[in-house]
Amino acid sequence: MLFNGLVDLSLWGYIALTLILTHITIVSVTLFLHRHQAHRALEMHPILSHFFRFWLWLTTGMITREWVAIHRKHHAKCETVDDPHSPQTRGLSTVLWRGAELYREEAANRETVEKYGSGAPDDWLERNLYQRYNFLGITLLAVVNVILFGAAGLAIWAIQMIWIPFWAAGVINGIGHYWGYRNFEIPNAATNILPWGILVGGEELHNNHHAFGSSAKFSNRWWEFDLGWLYLRLLSYLGLVKVHKLAPKRSLTTERAQLDMDAIKAVTVNRLQLLSDYGRKVLRPVFREEIRNAEKPWRRLYRYAQRLARRETTLLNAQELERLTKALNNSTALSTVYQFKVRLQEIWGQQATSHDKRLEALRQWCAQAEASGIKALQDFVHLIRRYELSSMH
Repeated sequence: MLFNGLVDLSLWGYIALTLILTHITIVSVTLFLHRHQAHRALEMHPILSHFFRFWLWLTTGMITREWVAIHRKHHAKCETVDDPHSPQTRGLSTVLWRGAELYREEAANRETVEKYGSGAPDDWLERNLYQRYNFLGITLLAVVNVILFGAAGLAIWAIQMIWIPFWAAGVINGIGHYWGYRNFEIPNAATNILPWGILVGGEELHNNHHAFGSSAKFSNRWWEFDLGWLYLRLLSYLGLVKVHKLAPKRSLTTERAQLDMDAIKAVTVNRLQLLSDYGRKVLRPVFREEIRNAEKPWRRLYRYAQRLARRETTLLNAQELERLTKALNNSTALSTVYQFKVRLQEIWGQQATSHDKRLEALRQWCAQAEASGIKALQDFVHLIRRYELSSMH
């Protein structure tokens, strides 16, 4: 009786149950640990918060404060030797297959926990149960699984134990900083693995998250889907969640005759979107035109350089920089639009720069872009003059 368990399901029943249970764990990580605790992007009802804490204690044994501290340090030290789990410094294979070990190593670093773990739960339950006996939960889960489902329950428990280490610690922290597409060129290697964040609750949209770390919503383009955001919307309707922070939403108005203070504020808030627009609306068409008109030996280099020109310069290696420079030196048009991109980035390079100085710098940039004789640059100036502050948050 005990071997077979109290509940007898078909094979597909066991598979469905395992997927449901592991999905609840994924939801607990992305909504509670990540968006709520680590980034404070939302407020969560105590009942819901306690459920997630209990479920994570039961299914992972992770301590909230440690997870929060490690993730915040990852953002603060991204892609450096101090990053707890960067595939750029530790290798993709190490992060993908040993992600859980890297997590435990950093969790043992008390300096990390003290410096980055502020604000995590510190009540009686946390101190006397979840932290003190963090492995008791997963042991209890194993016993319950065996009682309910017998040998199949032990298999379900084993899958539950490896689910988060593989998907979150391995796939998101590893592949999410190594392979995929990028909406925003930020100074780290974060990528969107897929445009549909379903398997890992939206965490697949990792480039979007690193671009707007405090946003409760990870999808950005209209064709992207964040399952975690869908859950947050449903929970907000039930009064269990209140969203505090979202990524800035670009808003366009009729074109101004001249850039003013409202325009520079709007562009500053949306500068990542602006630079993304520059890649699509200036670099892409100019490169395509040069590729069409180039002699055959140069076409392949231009195609390769087009991708490099859009990337964050600090992420290019020496060979890539050499090939990009070779392409730019052979084309006045390509060199011009690339230099305008660099200058546009530099307007926000100094964080202490005032809006007045940025406004003057952007006015000069626009005037010179209009005088460049390159249509894509001239059209982009018209777009800049349409930016306005959005009332949506």
